[in-house]
Amino acid sequence: MNRLDGKVALITGGNSGIGLATARVFVQHGAKVAITGRREKALDEAMKLIGGNAISILADASKISDNKKAIEQTVEAFGNIDILFLNAGIAKFVPISSISEEHFDEHFNTNVKGPFFTIKEALPYMNNGSTIITNTSVAGRKGYVGTSVYAASKAALRSLSRVLANELAEKNIRTMSIAPGPVTTDIFSKMKLSNEEFDIMERQFINQVPLGRFGSCDEIAETVLFMASDAASYINGIELNVDGGMSQI
Repeated sequence: MNRLDGKVALITGGNSGIGLATARVFVQHGAKVAITGRREKALDEAMKLIGGNAISILADASKISDNKKAIEQTVEAFGNIDILFLNAGIAKFVPISSISEEHFDEHFNTNVKGPFFTIKEALPYMNNGSTIITNTSVAGRKGYVGTSVYAASKAALRSLSRVLANELAEKNIRTMSIAPGPVTTDIFSKMKLSNEEFDIMERQFINQVPLGRFGSCDEIAETVLFMASDAASYINGIELNVDGGMSQI
């Protein structure tokens, strides 16, 4: 059964990782999908994998003008928006003693300001009964060393989602957050760690996960599919941890 027949979804950061996996499963379940990303080549490669009724939009999630363009192009192509998955984000881990204003602004512009104004721009085009899902993180709760700015940005996003569950009630728009634990994505390759450093970090994470492994992008995508579908029609305002039990210990 196709859970999203006739629905229109906009996924920010849909050219890789969780966003790409979600775009693929959305299309498989009958949705029309628009994805955004900062790299045209990555978007082109993603489109080959997504197939179906989908478009790509070159847009930087930290820029209000780019997010507005993404909304406009999605509406022009598909007429409305039913699902907004605010997935794009960055994560750079630095101790507070080494954090610069640039580091702070980069995280909050991408992880908070961008999603905030994307929601604002999208609301006039969102159907009654639509769904807004933000991608947060267990780091927003756990307090890991070196994640102060990243964790703060994700906690802010979680709080925004909770407020909107009440503020958008008149339009029957559900707002939720999904908080992944350690997931196998290319975000780790961007940290520029040596193989030894990566192995140490991987073991540290795995030791904190009762299931004893990293999650996959497909596992997160299936959870987002559930949250966006009518199967979750009475779920609203929550942050759902998808972390193998990591947040419970």
